[in-house]
Amino acid sequence: MEFKVSELEKEPIEFDLAMPAGHINFGEEAEQEGNLQTSGLAEVIHEHRGPRDIVADIRLRGKFAGTFQVPCARCVEPVDVPLSGEFDLIFRPIGADAGAAERSITAVETEIGYYQKDSLLLEDVLREQVLLSLPVRTLCKDDCKGLCPRCGQNRNNQDCSCEESQTDPRWEALSGLRSRIKSTKH
Repeated sequence: MEFKVSELEKEPIEFDLAMPAGHINFGEEAEQEGNLQTSGLAEVIHEHRGPRDIVADIRLRGKFAGTFQVPCARCVEPVDVPLSGEFDLIFRPIGADAGAAERSITAVETEIGYYQKDSLLLEDVLREQVLLSLPVRTLCKDDCKGLCPRCGQNRNNQDCSCEESQTDPRWEALSGLRSRIKSTKH
């Protein structure tokens, strides 16, 4: 859904949508399962910077809810993660802040995004909001055994025959360090 400044100048636009899976590309971080419900309001806010300098900001307030599959951090198997959130965002036209002298910005200004060509896509906003809402680390279960570093076998499904005790050859130079340190102290 595209919000055009020219249409928002006439009146705010309410939205209430169910976006099907695949409509928004979330990359490798998440895959949408079922519909992504979203509703809210888009409106124009006129920012007066001087007598003749008025910037048309788009304010987008809303919420979203849906279920996503996220890879387990240990075994990479998909894990269903229900997500929901609310947002209240301001978007300025690209270039509106160009040429401004270097100055400190307020905390509110760090939350400002930018739109191009006098319009904003709801899908872009939802992609960002969903990705920001994802947990930093997801596990399929607390005791997930993960993948074998040698053969790649999922240890939750089947044990592999790889030796656990082998050390990485890159660490061999340090193998006798502890005994050499103890011998020099005596």
